[in-house]
Amino acid sequence: MRIPVYQVDAFAQGPFTGNPAAVCPLGAWLDDATMQAIAESNNLSETAFLVRRGQEAGADYDLRWFTPAKEVDLCGHATLASGDVVLRVLEPERGSVTFHTRSGPLSVARGGDGLEINLPAYPPERLSGEAAAAAVAAVGGEVLEVWQAGKMLAVLPSAAAVRAARPDLLRVAALDADGLIVTASADPQSDGCDFVSRYFVPQGGIDEDPVTGSAHSLLAPFWAARLGKNPLVAQQVSARGGYLTCDLREDRVILRGRVNPFMDGEIAFAR
Repeated sequence: MRIPVYQVDAFAQGPFTGNPAAVCPLGAWLDDATMQAIAESNNLSETAFLVRRGQEAGADYDLRWFTPAKEVDLCGHATLASGDVVLRVLEPERGSVTFHTRSGPLSVARGGDGLEINLPAYPPERLSGEAAAAAVAAVGGEVLEVWQAGKMLAVLPSAAAVRAARPDLLRVAALDADGLIVTASADPQSDGCDFVSRYFVPQGGIDEDPVTGSAHSLLAPFWAARLGKNPLVAQQVSARGGYLTCDLREDRVILRGRVNPFMDGEIAFAR
């Protein structure tokens, strides 16, 4: 069996930045175990599999995402990468594409010098008590507040603290959450953005995700309310790093970013 695979860096500022995703267009779905094994072999934070819904012009696609360890309900950067593959390689005459996913329909469209993705907004709720204490212990440093909407969100005192954070990944994996975001407002003199973040998700087989679209489904409504500003420019300050523009529109978040196609290839294996 031979399957095309495209590796795309999403929310990238240039080569070797952003979040790499593998995108595998399929003629029909493979069994779940095979897709999980491919994702494990790719060893990227996400591998996306897409199947076109019909042969008519402008047909939608079904889309699923797998980390090296499991299938997930929402992945922004791999959706942006999938949109790039459709609009750049498979159907370059199109201006947008809609993907049907576990999180509902998600669209990717050309926008400015990059692409934009439409995701659901998940305003987080503030935590206290044992749940907040567990997040503070996992961070291992000063935490101002803890919030949650699926993922936990720890607000740190400064952008420098976010960059320096070294969470205890065993404690992060034990949280009753889909990973841990650490975040702070940006330094207006040096960061060139409104807020910074990092995202740790060892329970998904990823110690630290480079640039996370789904995390900004929480971060955008949180910081829009906190800063009284919309749209916002965000920077995820992982080792690879990346920038996103976040535009909150009622119960949706429009994320804009650049993509960097890195590698095209083919997966070949015997069945």
